Amino acid sequence: MTPATVLHRGCSLSYAVRGDGPAVLFVQGVGAAGSGWTPQVEGLAGRFRCVTFDNRGVGRSVPAGGPITIEQMADDARAVLDAAGVEAAHVVGHSLGGPVVLQLAVAARPRVRSLALLCTFARGKSAAPLAARMVWAGLRAQVGPRRWRRRAFLELLLPPAALRGIDRDALAASLAPLFGHDLADHGPTEGEQLRALRAFDATPRLAELAGLPTLVASATHDLIAPPALGRALAAAIPGATFAELPDAAHGAPISDAARVNELLAKHFAAAGPYP
Repeated sequence: MTPATVLHRGCSLSYAVRGDGPAVLFVQGVGAAGSGWTPQVEGLAGRFRCVTFDNRGVGRSVPAGGPITIEQMADDARAVLDAAGVEAAHVVGHSLGGPVVLQLAVAARPRVRSLALLCTFARGKSAAPLAARMVWAGLRAQVGPRRWRRRAFLELLLPPAALRGIDRDALAASLAPLFGHDLADHGPTEGEQLRALRAFDATPRLAELAGLPTLVASATHDLIAPPALGRALAAAIPGATFAELPDAAHGAPISDAARVNELLAKHFAAAGPYP
């Protein structure tokens, strides 16, 4: 995929399109580049036109060009759809991308064929509840030697069983291209994204999404978006379906790509043609 750009509200947004068929827009989480969706693009591009992009201030979409808010990020997603020539798409959001696509759906409903909300939540302040493992891993991912930070980040992405007997240094190195940076690094945009997330709450508007085909998928071992948050999100959107990935954590789209892709393909097919 050769990246293209669209200038929107002070930021040159970098996006890429691959595949043919109904359009799917993928929106990433905190600090992650659009390349994090590579497992989904590789698995789905034979049936769908996959559109990925770097959120403003991340990857090739720099500098951010202004304040970062969830509303601004949702408008960026709409601008990418415009630039890619997509009238309406199935829209997928992971983690921070969940609130972004929820805002896109309530603000620009005709652009959204269906919603898929992966490892996410409606209210930013609900994310990363203060369980002991979350606090310990989160602290080590931010401070200390680079090797510690990489290993702690892996503990946020993967369930404990997946890390047993694994060369964690080699695994961290292999994942860096997907995230667009060394897992030890945390750029200033991450802090801005987190502040925007904490200020956002889609809960009061979720009922407006009645009739929009919606999938909410959570991972059993997710420390950042525990399944209870996913179940609550699905319950608040009339008609939404909920699925739980039992052997996965927050990085499910990467570590459990085959199952995530199967869920997405079935969800898109069930959504049917856009009226």
